Amino acid sequence: MEVIRSNFKDNLNKVYEAIEESDFLAIDGEFSGISDGPSVSALTNGFDTPEERYQKLKKHSMDFLLFQFGLCTFKYDDAEEKYIMKSFNFYIFPKPFNRNSPDVKFVCQSSSIDFLANQGFDFNKVFRNGIPYLNQEEERQLREQYDEKRSQANGAGSLSYLSPSSAKCPVTIPDDQKKFIEKVVEQIEDLLKNEESESLELEPCTGSVSEITYLLKNVFILKERYIVISKVDEEERKRREQQKQAKEQEELNDAVGFSRVVHAIANSGKLVIGHNMLLDVMHTIHQFYCPLPDDLSEFKEVTSCYSFSKLIPFIINNTSLAELEKRLKEVPFSPPKVESAEGFPSYDTASEQLHEAGYDAYITGLCFISMANFLGSFLSPRKNHVSARSKLVEPFFNNENQVCLTVWRNLPMVTSIQIPQNVGIDMVG
Repeated sequence: MEVIRSNFKDNLNKVYEAIEESDFLAIDGEFSGISDGPSVSALTNGFDTPEERYQKLKKHSMDFLLFQFGLCTFKYDDAEEKYIMKSFNFYIFPKPFNRNSPDVKFVCQSSSIDFLANQGFDFNKVFRNGIPYLNQEEERQLREQYDEKRSQANGAGSLSYLSPSSAKCPVTIPDDQKKFIEKVVEQIEDLLKNEESESLELEPCTGSVSEITYLLKNVFILKERYIVISKVDEEERKRREQQKQAKEQEELNDAVGFSRVVHAIANSGKLVIGHNMLLDVMHTIHQFYCPLPDDLSEFKEVTSCYSFSKLIPFIINNTSLAELEKRLKEVPFSPPKVESAEGFPSYDTASEQLHEAGYDAYITGLCFISMANFLGSFLSPRKNHVSARSKLVEPFFNNENQVCLTVWRNLPMVTSIQIPQNVGIDMVG
């Protein structure tokens, strides 16, 4: 399912439901670039310590933008002995919410853009209709702005001259407008005293005067340069205040945007599978949570509070995603039974759609299922289906090594695993 800004809210509950009911999730990201120096394969190598790899990627990769996020959820149907898959392909772009919103700077790498363009990537969907987002600090600041604005409105006197754009100080009224303001004050006082009058239409006024009268407790309607002030009873005032707060909350949710999906993944406690996933993990934290910590030990502390973990069940010579998927269809592995849920698009692996994030997430999920099921062949009696929650899978969490596939609980940890000695798995060439 393709998800862009215009249909994000309509599909958000479907995303939540798919995450909640799933046995495990698979994700993948597409970026505006990979490294501002050499390619990642040239930048990092097998001799790097985890700290060196982390520092290289942090220094050379975080100015790029994760602008397509693929999510596939997998739920096992015991009766049918197959997985039911729901796929989502999110287009993401940090569109400013208002003039006070962060105006994000990012860079593009020509080779990455050219590569994605050749794969048929639709950049218009990113830049024109990408889903916005805020990280935790940006969300906190926006919430504080709403709370402060509401506090000012509720605490202002009926004839207060506080500006909505000024958090602390009263507005200085220009000399040439003082008579007009005094007249407005008199008119409002007369309105409050006159029980028969319900509203007051002011003369056309400048923007500054509109700002001065903005925080009057009495409700008014601004139409172009005309202000209509209407008396309301306490019940009506509360109702309108509730409507206003509901609208503000909706605006806030819209601004948080795609981060709400990441929060749902993090809070679900489900396993999240990725392919060579360190960049995806780092970008996810950097864009949707907080700036990356200075060193790996701090990064582990940050991520461990969300319980990230990784997995390499098997070692295969060629670990590119396409080759990995092909190899895991062959003996001694077997292709898993997976069908798309009703109302969700299906993928055809015969016509590869690699480097669409949703498709790559789907293939990653297939690979994990094949690997996990292969563990069942060592049991007596043999077990054809091994759940993502199985004790057989747990030994492959939380060890340090290079990764082929990764498993992520809530949010990731920078670790993977070697095969335990007590699991009789041969190296697969």
